[in-house]
Amino acid sequence: MKVRKPKIGIIPGDPSGIGPELIAKLLCDEEVANQDAHVLLIGDRHVLELGQSQADKFYNLTPVDVWKEDWVHTPSYAFFENTTIEPEQVVISEVTLESGISAMSNLNLALDLLKQGIIEALVFAPFNKEALKLGGLQFQDELHHMKDYLNYDGYITELNTLNGFWTSRVTSHIALKEVSDAITEKRVINSIELIDRTLKRSGVKRPRIAVAALNPHAGDGGNFGREEIDVIKPSVKKAELKQIAVDGPWPSDTVFLKYTKGEVDAIVTMYHDQGQIAIKLMGFDQGVTVLGGIPHPITTAAHGTAFDIAGKGIADLGAFRNAFELAGTMVMHWDQIDD
Repeated sequence: MKVRKPKIGIIPGDPSGIGPELIAKLLCDEEVANQDAHVLLIGDRHVLELGQSQADKFYNLTPVDVWKEDWVHTPSYAFFENTTIEPEQVVISEVTLESGISAMSNLNLALDLLKQGIIEALVFAPFNKEALKLGGLQFQDELHHMKDYLNYDGYITELNTLNGFWTSRVTSHIALKEVSDAITEKRVINSIELIDRTLKRSGVKRPRIAVAALNPHAGDGGNFGREEIDVIKPSVKKAELKQIAVDGPWPSDTVFLKYTKGEVDAIVTMYHDQGQIAIKLMGFDQGVTVLGGIPHPITTAAHGTAFDIAGKGIADLGAFRNAFELAGTMVMHWDQIDD
């Protein structure tokens, strides 16, 4: 019986960072090479070759025109060239306009391929947000750019996962002083529903979800704030009525103990650092970011471009390999769960 293989696109992210090196290490990893997935590399040949030199890992490329041919039958890794930057413009470990333009160009092309069904998932190596802004990013982050580019009007947020444990956040890249006003019943419920749906698309049949409080001691009955009473708790109750296995709000200084005790699969946090600090302490070099809500599986390593070690050949593959493996898993479960 013919086994269906997910079609996964990979882009190098910021060429000044560790992305090209990570791609070389990924594609030369024996476990990855033997996986049941079709890989399409998108970008500049010289950038990918630079990564091979940095990693001292070498793989073969087969050029394809994905608009005209079925790229999945290539004898080596399929490569769709997108000329975005000249070799002399790649400056390792520096934020540059040229690197930002390159990253944006590859991202937009990959999104076009997703829309056309030429690839089914996208894995991108780390971006540098400052470079993206120089290169034309008009939004607070790449997630909101993707939403706009794909003309998607649903709820979105970044999700993070590490060794089967997941976090999401009700608010993300905003100032702390704006967090309280941004926590609404709709956003809390959307966050719970999204992480429940995403875990199911990752193979978890009945996700167990805890919701973190905003205030110390979960507000202490209103003594330290009323967000838990007026917004978060009612939202959790409404999500429960939708047959989601969720509870809370739990004090944020102890809610992660529920994961260490094996009681939950995921935690919904109220703001960026509330969840990010915890999950990065658990394994900074292994975590994956999922672009939650986007109507295609899109993943990346949770760490950044690592300019401090770029070009040295010492970047850890763990998180990027996990992002690749998760993208394939999500493709295989994607259509089993309705939006």
